Amino acid sequence: MVDDLLAGLDPEQRQIAECLRGPVCVLAGAGTGKTRTLTHRIAHGVRTGVYAPGRVLAVTFTRKAAAELQARLRHLGAEGVRAQTFHGAALAQLGFFWPQLIGGTAPKVIGGKVPVISQAVESLNLRLPAETLRDIAAEIEWRKVSMLSVETYAGLFTSNDQPRLAPSGVTPEQLIAIHERYTQLLDERRQIDFEDVLILATGMLESEPRAAMQVREQYRFFTVDEYQDVSPLQHALLRVWLGERDDLCVVGDASQTIYSFAGATSSYLLRFGLEHQGANEFRLERNYRSDERIVRAANTLMRDQPGSLTLRAQRQGQAGAAVGASARDSAAHSAVSAEWFDTEHEEAQAVAASIRASIDAGMPTSDIAVLYRANAQSANIESALQQVGVQVKVHGAQRFFDRAEVRQAVLLLQGQTKVHDPRPLFQVVSDVLRAVGWTTSPPQGGAAREKWESLNAILALVDELPAATTIKMFSDELLVRSRTHHEPTIDAVTLSAVHAAKGLEWSLVHLIGMSEGLMPSAYAKDSQAIDEERRLAYVAITRARDVLRISGTAGSARTARTPSRFLAEAGLRFTR
Repeated sequence: MVDDLLAGLDPEQRQIAECLRGPVCVLAGAGTGKTRTLTHRIAHGVRTGVYAPGRVLAVTFTRKAAAELQARLRHLGAEGVRAQTFHGAALAQLGFFWPQLIGGTAPKVIGGKVPVISQAVESLNLRLPAETLRDIAAEIEWRKVSMLSVETYAGLFTSNDQPRLAPSGVTPEQLIAIHERYTQLLDERRQIDFEDVLILATGMLESEPRAAMQVREQYRFFTVDEYQDVSPLQHALLRVWLGERDDLCVVGDASQTIYSFAGATSSYLLRFGLEHQGANEFRLERNYRSDERIVRAANTLMRDQPGSLTLRAQRQGQAGAAVGASARDSAAHSAVSAEWFDTEHEEAQAVAASIRASIDAGMPTSDIAVLYRANAQSANIESALQQVGVQVKVHGAQRFFDRAEVRQAVLLLQGQTKVHDPRPLFQVVSDVLRAVGWTTSPPQGGAAREKWESLNAILALVDELPAATTIKMFSDELLVRSRTHHEPTIDAVTLSAVHAAKGLEWSLVHLIGMSEGLMPSAYAKDSQAIDEERRLAYVAITRARDVLRISGTAGSARTARTPSRFLAEAGLRFTR
């Protein structure tokens, strides 16, 4: 029975599955079957009697991933093994021990930080836009997962070594005051946020030996997926769960660390052997997902980067296997291509035409994705695809015309049609967008930058329309686009920001906007930020199974762009 369970694993995967005790670190590259490996390892431990199912805890970062782990384990006969997120496990422990150790029920977890932050801002006699409130929420989260006190956090803004920047529209002094008032409001209302769940659970287990003993009695064997995304706070909680024991298996890929801005760090993955003496370290580098040319581009991009793996494609000669028969020969000769366009409009039209041709050749629509760095880039491609009759669905973000700032701008532009204004269309539109928050210079980043990108995308549409276009014609064009951008109910091409696409894959991937200022982002100023952008490009490239189409644009006279440095780093170059 054991041989049957492990029969489908490759030699490296099987070696990992059979290493059931002690600290284990698995460095698993994209498309190497890491989830298959870790679930078979757990199931093998249960089947051989090394693991009691109820004493195993598999930890990951999203409820969706936890549910998938649970389902796979059940299918492999490992019923009783618990798969949870860090927050889910900590919240259950907090709810269980609070009445015993403190009395009463645990504080209520708020649904989101922004409403409380808004009240904190108002109490300080400040007025801040919604996007700044969201950026402040992100700062509070980052401070807490980094395990920094407000005082230590305040010192970062005057540091001589890369001082931290406050969100657009707020000074460091105001930001610190908001942090303090936010904490005070939660205390007064006996409420906590999601980071507090981890903080309180960690503190409770550290200070209450009885509680720690019960948790350690319940869970003996730990597995943590996506270990490159662990924050200092999550690492501290994991250490408390473990105590003096070392039955921990972690799985991760330093090249896919794309949440450093939220406190994630790959240092715990890369230094695992130093923290856990005698750890067994394994590498999964056989890539079963992508065509050899896609794998080669990914390897070249990440060459010599800290913790990078060298993927070995297992699918040589199979490019285009999932495309329609009439397109297969063509795809096989061009598994990776890169094309440069003068404008985003031209890029969108070309991508849409290529996708339409692939679908007509027999490729399933759901096997196609368009990936981009910022959500605002979706507008042009949504419109172009719908013009050629291709349904789309936006993954992991609001649709462009559903965003609050876009709806407000469209309404104001519609109102402007009632006024006779002889000025050029660009000037009229830019003045209207200024009323919504657009500026000539983009903010540094965060939600403020996301809002600016959305508004700037509207302004960019002006450059793509005939010179004789009036404000009425422009407003009508926006309304038509808005009305047709409904959520599809049938097979559709996926549009996704790269962050939201992590963990997914498609047969055909179009990676658009491969230009300086888009990828890497314009607000990636230092080497660490550029490294994060490079890892983001790596994640995008490795989402493709059979065909990868990269494109970039020169922008416009107002926002001239050059090809992304990452293209050359991947050993590729644009053609026209």
